[in-house]
Amino acid sequence: MNSSNECIFCEIAKTDRVIDQTDYCFVIRDAFPVTEGHTLIIPKRHVADYFDLTPDETSDIQQLLQKHKAQIERKDESADGFNIGINVGATAGQTVFHVHVHLIPRRIGDVDNPKGGVRGVIPAKQKY
Repeated sequence: MNSSNECIFCEIAKTDRVIDQTDYCFVIRDAFPVTEGHTLIIPKRHVADYFDLTPDETSDIQQLLQKHKAQIERKDESADGFNIGINVGATAGQTVFHVHVHLIPRRIGDVDNPKGGVRGVIPAKQKY
């Protein structure tokens, strides 16, 4: 696991990529967006596992999710759905071991059939 000395998100926290912040978290646009407006909410404290966050950190994450969802909707009326995702552990696909929450705007027609949403992490289980 990465230490805070070699963590990309700890370094990004010090840059002008930060578009918003609270006492405990900051916000950036994803460098490799799934859709336009793909946003990351990241705790300032270097911690790998979402389940190790403090109540203050999870509260700020929720506050920023709500705020940035509303901002995206105001800016782009075609964003009429959202996926919220957190990968916890390498088995779940986590590649940067600093908690980050994905806020991914969705639009009609961005995939042929969105049924199943986040269930698509296991492609054979998405359709039911």
